[in-house]
Amino acid sequence: QVQLVESGGGLVQAGGSLRLSCAFSGRTFSSWAMAWFRQAPGKEREFVVAIMWAGGSTEYADSVKDRFTISRDIAKNTVHLQMTSLKSEDTAIYYCAGGRRAVVDRTSRSRYDYWGQGTQVTVSA
Repeated sequence: QVQLVESGGGLVQAGGSLRLSCAFSGRTFSSWAMAWFRQAPGKEREFVVAIMWAGGSTEYADSVKDRFTISRDIAKNTVHLQMTSLKSEDTAIYYCAGGRRAVVDRTSRSRYDYWGQGTQVTVSA
């Protein structure tokens, strides 16, 4: 079975940086879209950024476009999210997601079939 595991979350001051990682296993993922979503308390899970495993094309939410960078390590089956200039509104549980159906709309959470357990990111004001 496919498994996704996030890591790298923690507490950081506003303006600081964090690097999240998502390691996946179970099969190859050459035809998948991979993405990061986040969910703050009392709010719905929202799209952050996505990347095509093959080719590496990316798509960012406007709120993070100039501050976050997604990348992939093909050899290690790992996706990274480098977050800089963090703001208090970035505080959330960050989830890694992947799947083939998401290729048609990489911003839609309903199209991702595989999810990690989430990692907490807290930005102090």
